[in-house]
Amino acid sequence: MRKVIIEARLNEYAMRDRNPHVPWTANEIAADARRCVEAGATVIHFHARRGDGSPAHDYQDYRDALVALRSSVDTMIHPTLGVQLSQAEPKMRISHILRLVEEGLTPDFAPLDMGTSNIDHFDIETRRFKTEDRIYFNTTGTLRHFAETLRAAGVTPFAQIWNIPHLRQFDAFIQAGYLTAPVFFALGLSKGAFLGLHPGTPAGLRAYFDFFPQGVTMNWTTSMNSGNLLTLIPQIVEAGGNIGIGIGDYPYPELDFPDNATLIAEVTRRIRECGAEIATLPEARRMLGR
Repeated sequence: MRKVIIEARLNEYAMRDRNPHVPWTANEIAADARRCVEAGATVIHFHARRGDGSPAHDYQDYRDALVALRSSVDTMIHPTLGVQLSQAEPKMRISHILRLVEEGLTPDFAPLDMGTSNIDHFDIETRRFKTEDRIYFNTTGTLRHFAETLRAAGVTPFAQIWNIPHLRQFDAFIQAGYLTAPVFFALGLSKGAFLGLHPGTPAGLRAYFDFFPQGVTMNWTTSMNSGNLLTLIPQIVEAGGNIGIGIGDYPYPELDFPDNATLIAEVTRRIRECGAEIATLPEARRMLGR
């Protein structure tokens, strides 16, 4: 029976105006992660946040979260690099990851967003852009530095794919040897806000498939910004994918604004309805080379 890996995407930069369950502090992140693992998740993705919900970028904020997570639950951990720092020097952008490694708190993954993109918010209701000058900046040289430095430190680069040019860049990195098997990548979808991602529809997901890397052992997952990923689970499972989901991406009013563990439990149920099973932590580690 095919095994599906679930990544719980706990918080991103979501506030609590729509879903009050978004975890912010290190202890909240750890407690939320423990419940998500009990519900079926084997990878935990988080953004460091302050007590008021604002983004936190200091090393200590990430260290506090890693310590809380490691002492609370056995899982694979995937912290962010932080889009707000995207135009900083490459060494600075991953300095918190490398310091975690030095202190024996090595995360399993770190994101590798495979290109530069406009990230302005488009308001569908008003048909107006909320911003007009936001760019997520990732040169090829920066991405190569990330990939090679992370691999040398024992951290698996987790490629984030927002569109087909990103996927082609990812394939080129594999061919160049900057990334090695088993590769792990996430297909990004969106039903609003970010126009740089593929539409959050069956067609938007299918559009990626013809451009997948060939001749390499790979595992892929899918996440949805500003939209309900649950509706695509049958298609993702049938195509051989895994699931990355959380209330950091979307508040899920369809489930009455659940906490992350409740959402993961629903994902688990739907995966099993598709005739697949949930990967255990040892199984997921073998699949992802961790």
